[in-house]
Amino acid sequence: MYFDEKGRNMNKAALIADITPLPAGFSGSIKMAKAQSYIEGDVAILSYDFDEKETIFGQDMTARYHATDTWMRRNGEWQIVAGQVLRYYEDPAPGKADAAKFAEYVGTYELAPANTLTISTDGKLLYRQRGERPKELLIPEATDIFFRKGVEGRILFRHADNGKVDALIDRRNNEDVVWKKVK
Repeated sequence: MYFDEKGRNMNKAALIADITPLPAGFSGSIKMAKAQSYIEGDVAILSYDFDEKETIFGQDMTARYHATDTWMRRNGEWQIVAGQVLRYYEDPAPGKADAAKFAEYVGTYELAPANTLTISTDGKLLYRQRGERPKELLIPEATDIFFRKGVEGRILFRHADNGKVDALIDRRNNEDVVWKKVK
């Protein structure tokens, strides 16, 4: 059983069929780090990170993953029986925002009665605060789209037909939680 970072569940035949050389113009390397193992009887668990470097027609890219492999000793030989790979989340590159638009976003947004969050600005930066929690910086990715450092997902500001912001959308994995602007 092999579970990859794309969410695919493959058996040995499917995994082997999925392994192909890099196309022309592509090159790369993978380095293992932070390996840990645990062995008990005829079962071994190997957990490790790996850092991938890929060059695509001269453009360098990187990715970080975590993998866990389960091995069993059968007939005196160690054989891998399961593996799972997860990709570490990385923040997107910050974009530029028009700070003059921040005033449109400022206000109180409600998810349900007594469940609100506040958007504020200091004129240069935009912040999100839910209840008594500390303010969190909203980092621009593109017009009307922001993210929080280290938090997967995006914050989008929705404009009604009249052009005014009427909702904040908390988007995670293509699913939206809509907060309606109330003030």
